[in-house]
Parts: sequence; C-alpha cells; structure tokens
Amino acid sequence: MTPVALFELILALLGAALLLSLAAGRLGFPPAAALVLGGMALAVAPGLPAFDLDPDLIMVLFLPPLLLESAYFTVWRDFRASLGAILSLSLGAVLFTTLVVGLVAHAVVPALPWAACFALGAIVSPPDAVAAKAVLARVALPRRMVTVLEGESLVNDASGLVLYRFAVAAALTGSFSVWAAAGSFAWLAVAGVAVGLACGLAVNALVRRLHDANAVAVLSFLASYAAYLAAEEVHASGVLAVVACGLMMGGREHETFDAHVRRHAVSVWEFVVFVLEALVFVLIGLALRGVLARSGGDLGALATGLPLAVIVTVACVTARLLWVFPAVYLRRTLSARVRAQEPRPDPRVPLIIGWAGMRGVVTLAAALALPVDFPGRDAILVAAFAVILFTVLIQGTTLGPLIRWLRLDPRQSLPEGHLDAAMARVVMNEAGLGALQRLVAPGSGALQHPRLVEEYRRRVRASSRDRDERGALAAEKTEHFAAALLAVRSGRSALIALHRENRIHSSVLRALEGEIDLEELHLKRLAGEAPAHGAV
Repeated sequence: MTPVALFELILALLGAALLLSLAAGRLGFPPAAALVLGGMALAVAPGLPAFDLDPDLIMVLFLPPLLLESAYFTVWRDFRASLGAILSLSLGAVLFTTLVVGLVAHAVVPALPWAACFALGAIVSPPDAVAAKAVLARVALPRRMVTVLEGESLVNDASGLVLYRFAVAAALTGSFSVWAAAGSFAWLAVAGVAVGLACGLAVNALVRRLHDANAVAVLSFLASYAAYLAAEEVHASGVLAVVACGLMMGGREHETFDAHVRRHAVSVWEFVVFVLEALVFVLIGLALRGVLARSGGDLGALATGLPLAVIVTVACVTARLLWVFPAVYLRRTLSARVRAQEPRPDPRVPLIIGWAGMRGVVTLAAALALPVDFPGRDAILVAAFAVILFTVLIQGTTLGPLIRWLRLDPRQSLPEGHLDAAMARVVMNEAGLGALQRLVAPGSGALQHPRLVEEYRRRVRASSRDRDERGALAAEKTEHFAAALLAVRSGRSALIALHRENRIHSSVLRALEGEIDLEELHLKRLAGEAPAHGAV
C-alpha cells in the first residue's frame, strides 16, 4: 500500500467512525460497540486494501495520549483513598484470571504448552483503560466505583504485560523464574513511576514559563509520548510512567494553567481523544481481517478455534466475578482501617465491578505481537479477539441496563467536613466580596468600585439563598435560566443580523460572539445543575 493510499484509508476509517458515533448516539447504543461492529463489517467488505496492524505502533500511537487524558482527570485524593481496592483488582484479579484462563485453556487444548496457555491468560486478563473510559462515561455510578474501575484499568496493564512477557519467554525457551519475574515487575513499577513523575515535574515547570495556549497543548501531548518512550527505553513500564505523569500534571493544573490555556487545552484534547478512541475501536473490529487472513479467508475455518475462544471468554468473565466478590469483603475482614473508613459494600457493587471488565487495545496489541512461530498463535489470537468482542459488545452494552435494573444510586454522600457546590459557591462569592471591600480610596475611605461590590453582594445573597432554599427554588431557577438563555440567543440573532446587513465587520462579530458563547455556556452549565446548585 502506497503512503497516499494509506492516508486515504485512514481518512475513510475516520469518516466511518464519525458516522458510526453519530448513529450510535441517535440509537442510544454505546459508541464503542458500534465502532467495533463497524470495523468488523469493514474487515469482511470486499475491495478494502490489505494492510497489517503493527502492534508496537498501536501501543505507541494510541495508548500514551489516551492514558494521560484518563490519568489527568483522575482525582489523586480519591485514587489514593481507593488504592487498596485498585491494587486488589489490578494485581490480584489479573493474576487470578491469568491462572484460571491458563488452566482452562490447557484443559480444552492439552496439546497447547502450559506457557502458551498462561500467555493467553495474561493477554486477556487486564481490562483496558480506553474501553473502560468509553463505557463508564455513559453510565451513572457512584464516584468511588468509577475511581476504582478507572484506576484499575490505568495500572493493571503493567502486571498483565509482565506476566505476558515471561509466559512468552517461557514458551519459546522452556524456562521460567519466579524471582526473575518478581524482580522485573518491581523494576517496571518503580522505574516507570519515577520516570513519569520526573516528566510530570518537568512539564509543570515548563508550563509555568509558557503563555501560548497552542504551545501548552502541544507540550502536553509530547509529555505523554516522552514519558512512555523514556520508560520503555530503560525497560520500565511505559503505562505506569504515563499514568504517573498524568496524575502529576492533573494535580497541579489549577496552579500551572490559566483560564485561557485550560479551556484551549481541554478543547484540543477532547477533539484528539475522540479521534483516537474512534480509530482504536474501528481498528479492533478491523483486526478480524487479520484473523480471517490466517484462516485462509474462510469464516468456516474459524470454527476449529471457536471452542477454545468460547471457553476462554467464559473463564475470563467468570474468573473476574469469582475474584471480586470475596476480595471486596475479605479486605474488610482483614483490615480494621478499611472497616472504619469504608461503609459495608452493597452486594450490587461487586456484581457491577465484576461485570465492568472490558478488554480492548492492549489485549489486541499483545495478541498481535506474539512471534510468528509461537505455539498456538492463531488459536490464541482468535480467543483474544473473542474476549474483546464479548466484553465490549455484550458487557459494554448491558452495563447501563444492569445498573438501572439493580437501582444503584449514583449519588454519594460527602465525606465529613466536605461542602457541596452550593455551599462552596457561597464561600467563593464571600471571598470575592471581601477582596473588593478592602479596595478603598486613599483619604476618604470610600469604596473604589461600588457597583462591582454591589454585584458581588447580589451574588452572595443569591448563592446563600440557593444553599438554604434549593428545593423550593427549583421552578424559579428553571424559569430564570430559560429567560436568560432566551436573552442571550436573541442577542446572538441580532448580532448575526447586523453582520448580514454589513453593518459590522467580521472581526467585531467574532469578538462579540466569543463573549456570547462564554455566557451561554456558563448559563447552560448552571441550568444543568439548577435543581440543586444553580445560582440566580
């Protein structure tokens, strides 16, 4: 395939991903599942040019920015508070799933070497950060559950890839050392986190000296790739390096980014993440083309690998459920601190956590990266693909209905001493009012900005009233924001009419429309939370 043909194919895939995302939104179908199905349809479509998916390129191109974006918006305080549950899943569940899948695979195909069976287990054991984020973004869960599931998906690739590397080496060389595996994992984790923290500190220091929003956005993307590649260069975990870098950047963003840079960077990242996620899931579906190519292009030839694929998929899902239920309650039994700090989990919680183990790009890349002469490579690839399809298409599409059926309340009580948004808004407005009241004219002592002071007094009164009477004010707030949005939209229409009549220049239109956009977004945000938190 020529470079131009490859570029045209990428554009076609991106266009298909856009159409599939729009269709999924209209139908209320998870976009990730729709994109995978669309990729599968393209894989069997005649006339599509042949191309190979380089697993190393998939990992390097897609994984760092998607991991950084997820880690950046992870709240470190919540992550640290849930670290025990996260490690239980990212280490214990991965190891247990690898063991169960390996045993089951060997029972189904006794001719497959033990090391190859455990390599398959390591490939399918870690849930994927990209798939988890894509699915969890569309469901309503308590904040702590989201933190645990996203935190697990951020760090479990390291444990899964260590098991994978040693299983592959054992299958090819016939030797395995537990101590070597433990030492390798320790180095991967410690060195990876160290490299990521160093990259995060360096980026934060540079951002403080940059005032160009485009430069900051580019730097943030470079940071994800720099952390990943630097860690891989020293044979550490690139995944953990990117996660540590993202946590460091996200934890300091409120001090390092100004409002303009933050808004611009978030907009750029939203666009790029949408493109990368869309392409990732289309490519996952398109990987069926490679599976078919290895079977001579005959769908019927895949039947020989289906028994292993089905059994491995069932074992993979069942092993996670078997681990989660006892692990959730065992932690409470063994730790008085856990019993004191965490409420007793509802039985519905481990069921949802167990069902939310979606696999994705890491599983696909690991399966494709198996050496050509690896024992049972084609059967392993078919099984890995089946696990991805089941977890994304079945678990991903049924997770939302399952949560609604179980009637799990997504609201979470605030920790003792924490304020909600309405209370925090009062403190914020009072602080602004206090700062303005200290600005007095020398000599006379008169307020320097009385109209601004009066505006902030109005804000304090409104936010205090919202805090005290939030339930009774719901209808009034709805009417207020509807009227405010009507006024803003009428102003926009008048501004556009002036431009069409050639009474204002385009530069004036863009400048004033930017102000209107910010005001409309602000009102829509307040209107969205108006029943509980909106300020009039």
